[in-house]
Amino acid sequence: MPVEKPAKVPKLRTHKATGQGYVVLNGQAIYLGRADKPETERRYHQVIAEWLANDRQPRVTPDQMTVKELIARFWLHAETYYRDPDGSVSRELDNIRDALRLVKELFALTPAAKFGPRALRTVRQKMIEAGLCRRNINCRIGRIKRVFRWAASEELIPGEVYHALLSVEGLRRGRCEAKESQPVRPVPDAHVEAIKPFVSRQVWAMIELQRLTGARPGEITIIRPVDMDMKGDIWVYVPAKHKTSLHGHERRIYLGPRAQEVLRPFLHRRVDAYCFSPAEADAERREVLHDQRKTPLSCGNALGTNRKENPQRKPGDVYTVSAYRTAIVRACKRAGVPEWHPHQLRHAAATSLRREFGLETARVILGHRSAAVTTMYAEADHQKAVEAMTRVG
Repeated sequence: MPVEKPAKVPKLRTHKATGQGYVVLNGQAIYLGRADKPETERRYHQVIAEWLANDRQPRVTPDQMTVKELIARFWLHAETYYRDPDGSVSRELDNIRDALRLVKELFALTPAAKFGPRALRTVRQKMIEAGLCRRNINCRIGRIKRVFRWAASEELIPGEVYHALLSVEGLRRGRCEAKESQPVRPVPDAHVEAIKPFVSRQVWAMIELQRLTGARPGEITIIRPVDMDMKGDIWVYVPAKHKTSLHGHERRIYLGPRAQEVLRPFLHRRVDAYCFSPAEADAERREVLHDQRKTPLSCGNALGTNRKENPQRKPGDVYTVSAYRTAIVRACKRAGVPEWHPHQLRHAAATSLRREFGLETARVILGHRSAAVTTMYAEADHQKAVEAMTRVG
């Protein structure tokens, strides 16, 4: 693939009629003074440096910047800043997009310098009316403030605009109209087993691995043979990327004999290929349908004739967390059990590990930096408290 060459830097020009030095940036001529003056060249280099630092965008004064343009400028920065260590786009970019959607809808043409606490509370009220939970609203408002903090640091808006937005405090439990989110609970084993007939073997293997290892959904979907250390009795899986990789934290997931048996059939592929492939699952599904076909091959549709030549969505080589969750939700509906999501498997594993091996062991296996985080995942063992008080009297 040819490497894209960077755009050339505009040169310093001379306006013959007036003798003025100028440079054209984004179609706009910027005059810098007499071409024969040494300070003109210094101004030229200063303007070019600011232009390059601003992602080749023209400099505007704070009173000219609208909210819509501010968001566009921030997005150029965000697409390069919010990246995972492997260079792929971070999921945080989607979170920021969701947070800014209402801001853009309500205040697109408003001068950014006029976007104050009242406007931010208006956006927050719309989020409440949309049925978002309190914690989600607070997170989105925090991301909006972060955008304006960046704008203030780039001198796109006055600094006092960001500081004024900081005066809008987060919603408090019991003191606002926003609904509270329900805590994530471990999923019962019966609800997990009920969906087995309604998911592919790839999805069921991911479910089993989560139950046995307590890994995050995003860590399970990207397993590759190259990431596995299979030298000892206990295999060690080091994900190529994970939630805390940006902070320099190492993540090690341990696979015992049962987890190894689940994963082993999916290791026979290229070392850099993903073990769980939607394309592979779709091919297997079509083979099953073909085997169950009752119409003779000489009648009805010929093989492959009822497929679209260019479908809008094709099965990929790796499951996304969203696709993994969707497969489970659909299976729950077919099985007639309450809906549950993959993260509940992690909570179930955390509870079991804490009960059997203690808080510190559960913390290490789950990959938490603090035991306080593990306590949020693992349900408290109230039975031990009852037994203790029975003995104490």
